[in-house]
Amino acid sequence: MSCLLRSLAIGHLKTANNVFLAPLAGITDYPFRQIARQFGAGLAYSEMIASQAVVRGNRRSAKMASTARQEFPLAVQISGSDPAVMAEAAKVNQGLGAAMIDINMGCPQRKIVKTGAGAALMLEPDLAAGIVERVVKSVTIPVTVKMRLGWDPENMNAPTLARMVEQAGASLITVHGRTRSQMFSGKADWKAIGYVKKVVSCPVIANGDITTPEDALECLRISGADGVMIGRGALGRPWIFREVVSLLNGDGLATRQGDHRLVFNTAMEHIHALEDFYGEPVAVWMARKHLAWYTKGLKRSSFFRKAVNAAKTIDEISRMLADFLP
Repeated sequence: MSCLLRSLAIGHLKTANNVFLAPLAGITDYPFRQIARQFGAGLAYSEMIASQAVVRGNRRSAKMASTARQEFPLAVQISGSDPAVMAEAAKVNQGLGAAMIDINMGCPQRKIVKTGAGAALMLEPDLAAGIVERVVKSVTIPVTVKMRLGWDPENMNAPTLARMVEQAGASLITVHGRTRSQMFSGKADWKAIGYVKKVVSCPVIANGDITTPEDALECLRISGADGVMIGRGALGRPWIFREVVSLLNGDGLATRQGDHRLVFNTAMEHIHALEDFYGEPVAVWMARKHLAWYTKGLKRSSFFRKAVNAAKTIDEISRMLADFLP
């Protein structure tokens, strides 16, 4: 098998490899990104940040990208539908140290699309291209786009939109292999991502249903994409990046899921990183959902999750984790 692992040139930026961490709201924060990088993610994306909130100086939004300089290169993803506001938000994030600005044109959530942002931009290709052009002119760092295949099966316009945003200045395009109407149901269409790859010259990243190293390999073969982006497949098992990197490099699988010591060490590091970044009250709340993912499928995990949901401190949760995964 030929080596499918390689670095990518995104404008003037060169990535460590072509296995990326996807932007996931409420999940891909600084602690999670750091762990993903330790396991080999070639590029990490921030959570989606509303452009209006950035321009207003919202404290929570500012914190979401506040570590950009110390974790360079970080791709900061912004959402919105007003070209001027998007451009201003991009400038703010470049000032914070962002290495890339990613424009969200794929979020399917109703609260996002009803404002004309996210996947709704696929229904307004001229506006979408105009946003890219305005953002590109406002910053000196690469600007990229993340989209879906289209709004619904009757409007699968990803290839057309991809050409337009590339002409507007986009340096990379990520395609989630579903339409907006699918939300996260059904199966991602990796072959359809290939239609985008055929019509643009910039790198194309494939996203959707990559939950195992074998999925990543098959996705690249079917789509012809330049790299893969992993989101939900990394929840509770960020070591998937190391596995994918190893397989794409032709080295076989470096690790396999199910190693209790690996789960314990990673989960313990994660919950303490959450405490350091957010403080204990928020960290306890966030640790609950992450530990549910880390322990999913393990024997007696439902009892463990119930106990963790009643815990009040990170120390208490740490002791529970040590007892559960000795």
